[in-house]
Amino acid sequence: MNEPINLDEKSRLMRWGRIVLMILALFLAVQAIVAIKSLDTPNISYNSITVIGEGEVVSIPDIANFSFAVSADAKTVSEAQTQVTEKMNAVLAALKDQGIEDKDIKTTNYSVYPKYTYTAGVCGPTYCPPSQQVLDGYTASHNVSVKVRKTEEVGDALAAVGDKGATDISSVSFTTDDPDQLTEDARAKAIADARAKAKVLAKDLGVRLVRVVSFYENSGPRPYLEMAYGMGGDGAVKATPTPSLPTGENKTTVSVSVTYEIR
Repeated sequence: MNEPINLDEKSRLMRWGRIVLMILALFLAVQAIVAIKSLDTPNISYNSITVIGEGEVVSIPDIANFSFAVSADAKTVSEAQTQVTEKMNAVLAALKDQGIEDKDIKTTNYSVYPKYTYTAGVCGPTYCPPSQQVLDGYTASHNVSVKVRKTEEVGDALAAVGDKGATDISSVSFTTDDPDQLTEDARAKAIADARAKAKVLAKDLGVRLVRVVSFYENSGPRPYLEMAYGMGGDGAVKATPTPSLPTGENKTTVSVSVTYEIR
């Protein structure tokens, strides 16, 4: 004859039953979430095609950039800084005379550092002492970049800063004032090229394009003209001839990879 289950044992069984039900409910919830996510994330490994599209935009540069430096040597820091300030003020005044605004003139570096010479010690019969480092003054240097908004006048600006004692005039480049717009135009052409290729490929395969499931963009560099222009300085030849600098043209290229779901 079966013995009746006491209250404590019955309570324990009910508690374990609730635990099992909770675990089962949690497992089912996790499985449901995984199933929903799998519906939102298409498997592009199958039933898809990938095409490459390219777009190019040719533009005439409307901005010129170049950089230069002004430096001076002196026995003290203050003397070196004073000389650099005087030279730079003369160069900046020449740039202002060329119609270049303050917003287009930017300091990229300013430094003052010591200069040293080395003197050899007097050698004895069996020993020569190492050379000694002796402070020989200071060098102050001021580096500036300039933007010229009329490319036909960049030669005049280069000649002007050279006449006023600028050195290391270099990094001449020709760009456009709105490169982002050029990139957008090239991207639009690249996407249109990819779409046209995908339609032809889908027709050849006898399938239908459904939607874009993957997109990747690779923007190419923008070519530019670079040159070095003299070394200037106190020993530079005055009344520098105005250099003629052809701007040429820039090409902005964008390549895109587009994957389409097909059926």
